[in-house]
Amino acid sequence: MKEWQAFTEEVIDALLEDGSNEEAMHTIEHHFSSDNFEALESAALVAFKQGMDVTDAEEFETEDGEKVLGFDVIIESPLEDESILTDIERMLKLAKQTNIEYDGWGTYFED
Repeated sequence: MKEWQAFTEEVIDALLEDGSNEEAMHTIEHHFSSDNFEALESAALVAFKQGMDVTDAEEFETEDGEKVLGFDVIIESPLEDESILTDIERMLKLAKQTNIEYDGWGTYFED
């Protein structure tokens, strides 16, 4: 969790430094991936059944042309490390439980 804490603090600091609204709710996208599409779909279903907002599992292509299978869990959250780290712990547990990879999180600038 130390690396996730450092990453989270860096992202939050960068967003605030750029002027993102600290008081706004941010759309946090937690990214998951797997080489096995069936495992990925199964994990997305588990997340959905746990009440999470889940995107469809699908194939993406990276800038390098590499194919990646993934889905996101979407959470509206304040831009606070404690809240986001709590969600990361839930996401890591989901990934471990369903044998897929947790690839981190991202968000958008909010005015």
